[in-house]
Amino acid sequence: MVKYKKGRKRRAKKANMILMLILVGTALVIILGFHALSENSYNENNLQSSQNEIAVEHRKFINKLAPQAQRLQGQYNILPSITLAQAILESDWGTSKLASKYYNLFGVKAQDGSTNSVYLNTQEFVNGRYVTVKARFQVYQNWNESLADHAKLLAYGTKWNSQQYKDVVSATNYLQAADGLQQDGYATDPTYTRKLISLIRQYKLYQYDD
Repeated sequence: MVKYKKGRKRRAKKANMILMLILVGTALVIILGFHALSENSYNENNLQSSQNEIAVEHRKFINKLAPQAQRLQGQYNILPSITLAQAILESDWGTSKLASKYYNLFGVKAQDGSTNSVYLNTQEFVNGRYVTVKARFQVYQNWNESLADHAKLLAYGTKWNSQQYKDVVSATNYLQAADGLQQDGYATDPTYTRKLISLIRQYKLYQYDD
């Protein structure tokens, strides 16, 4: 009888220990789970905050350029949606070195004899792949000057072909104009038109067109 009671006590003690371990383990799981949820929530909030800040900066960039782009449409018949989309794509929202330091939004190469120029590395799409080359780019005093020069280039063409971008100038909507840039040889990137259209639709840049 004594041995039986002792055995029963040992089993009860063991059961209590197991129960305690289970309770401790459950508590740890709950605590860790809560911590993980809190951390995930914190990360998600940070991500959302970062995305909101980027969206605000993007909108500021568009708002800064839009008035000049609209004025230039009246002078040169270049759709503002195209001007804005090109500026976004070419300058990475005005953050590229060429745009932020030298106010060149479109990667415009310097004209022969131009004293306002700088040599920089650039990516060119050649024979199916991108290669890095060094080129001389035009330097501007501000972004409005860059926008105006870009509009003149499209309107008056190059020095060897005044009708170089006739399909862009004659376009009545951004789809035609974006396609015209590709047809008229503005960019070497085969996806250039698609990228412009995507930007125009995503940021509703067509609202700035007359």
